[in-house]
Amino acid sequence: MADGVLDSVVGMWMTWRAAMREALYGDGGFYTRGERPADHFRTSVHASRRYGEAVLTLVCAVDAVLGKPGRLDIVDVGSGQAELITWVLGSAGPELAARLRPYAVELAPRPASLPTQIRWRQIAPNGIVGLILANEWLDNIPLDVAELAPDGPRLVLVDPATGAERLGGRVTPGDEAWLARWWPLREVGDRAEVGRPRCAAWAALIRQLARGTAVAADYAHVATGRPDAGTLTGYRDGRLVPAVPDGSCDLTAHVSLDACAAAGASAGATGTLLTTQRSALAALGVSGKRPPPELARRDPRRYVAELCLAAEEAELLDPAGLGGFGWLVQTAGMPLPGPLAQGSDPD
Repeated sequence: MADGVLDSVVGMWMTWRAAMREALYGDGGFYTRGERPADHFRTSVHASRRYGEAVLTLVCAVDAVLGKPGRLDIVDVGSGQAELITWVLGSAGPELAARLRPYAVELAPRPASLPTQIRWRQIAPNGIVGLILANEWLDNIPLDVAELAPDGPRLVLVDPATGAERLGGRVTPGDEAWLARWWPLREVGDRAEVGRPRCAAWAALIRQLARGTAVAADYAHVATGRPDAGTLTGYRDGRLVPAVPDGSCDLTAHVSLDACAAAGASAGATGTLLTTQRSALAALGVSGKRPPPELARRDPRRYVAELCLAAEEAELLDPAGLGGFGWLVQTAGMPLPGPLAQGSDPD
């Protein structure tokens, strides 16, 4: 079988990559029919406006390093309903807002209420000068599942109607090389999620970045902590559900973010930071610190407001939750933006 050609069989059985692509992005798929991600799972964007404020801090830092160009692109890849980029556009000061060129990259139909300044596209533009944000995007890029058989790694096939699985043919030479480097299978029955399509997608974004910074924030793992049983799962109506690729639920798998970092470097990235969301957001001003108790006596309303905000920040920083997300930051034609280059850790 030629490298890069999907292995499929006659009948109901499909590779996981093909089944995910159809279930998420095919005609009537989960995303192409316009499902709102916020209706099915909680993201950092939906958890608190403080996430948007941190992103705006990053936008300003990138802008400063680039010398405040006449046009500053912000490209939100996998933008959902474009809540994040809408907030950033509305919260930027007038001087910055006048220079911003915001793009929402999404396969779903454009929301009717979206500000006219936001360009809605299915693919990212070329020659980006500014900031690329890929917030929980890579985990939705379809990928194959492989299992080690006595004769080598084989594709896992799935029945899209039921989620039942069986083994198919050998993985492609390219995928076998990826597995050997990034997710070695050592014993018969070991499984891996083949992240090569995510690496290729991330590398393509880096090539579209003329000058600026790209950030991928996602469920992630690295070579020293690959999960034994994989991470493929489904989300529907705010609940975890079995990963059945029938179009009824979101399908996601954690990202081999270290492999994506290497792919980005090969594509031309000149600076790389691989860290956690907890560390990155702390560097961007999110602390999670509670207000002093005496404020409750002096100004009860302010105390309650600041207490609520501290709780939201704590959720963003929680190492067992959103704070445990991986952040991959890569640059082209500029150093790492100041706050992230310096780093910070919450108390």
